[in-house]
Amino acid sequence: MEPKKNFKLVSSKKTRIILPNIFTLVGVCIGLSSIKFALDARYEISILAILVAAIIDGLDGRIARLIKGTSKVGKELDSLTDVISFGVAPAFVMYFWKLNELGRIGWFICLIYIVSVALRLARFNVNSSEEPSWRDNFFEGIPSPAGGVLVLMPLILNLSEFNFSVINNNLFVPILFIIISILLISKVPTYSFKKIIVPRRMSIFLLFGIIFFFGLLLVYTFNTIIISAVIYLFMIPISSIHYFKTEGKFRTQLSDNDDHEDIL
Repeated sequence: MEPKKNFKLVSSKKTRIILPNIFTLVGVCIGLSSIKFALDARYEISILAILVAAIIDGLDGRIARLIKGTSKVGKELDSLTDVISFGVAPAFVMYFWKLNELGRIGWFICLIYIVSVALRLARFNVNSSEEPSWRDNFFEGIPSPAGGVLVLMPLILNLSEFNFSVINNNLFVPILFIIISILLISKVPTYSFKKIIVPRRMSIFLLFGIIFFFGLLLVYTFNTIIISAVIYLFMIPISSIHYFKTEGKFRTQLSDNDDHEDIL
């Protein structure tokens, strides 16, 4: 009787490592291209480029885990590309659009944001080496892709069908940059969405929801991004409450276990 062979999506170990890194590098190329589009005043395409880079960033890690192609090089490469795609690129796009009108202050605000993204990713790399736990469902501070999209909100609002002409962007853009920079380096718990467990009977509704969302994104691109950003901002306090409740239950369980050990 022939021995059973384990099924593998990608058989070669080297290929399993290279494939996710290719996705990561494609993402950073798209993110960098957004700067070129902004230089040409093609801001719609520059926003879409950063959005595509964010989608790729969410997929490359999952692909690596799926085909068992994770590596230390891939982890570091992912962080370096995030600094470029969601730190440097959005800052330059917004600088070319509005912050350059503020002179040195506008450039200083860009630097603050980019440094905040770099610090946030450095902290993530250090903390991610810890053993897996329930905390893996949460980030400390908002992730860099979310920050990269959120700082683009004034430009997206300007391109959308919503009427926000009363907003003074010379004031709103710098304030938003500072707020997002603080959220990036803060320790506010936010959902990571890495370990979502969906019951099998609900998987069809999840697929429908994903298709429905991307359909809206194709038809009403900027409006959908704005609504999604608002929903995400409202989820930040919800995720914080969820985190502290879960932490409280975990500490209670630990104290109960300690009491049992003392009794025995």
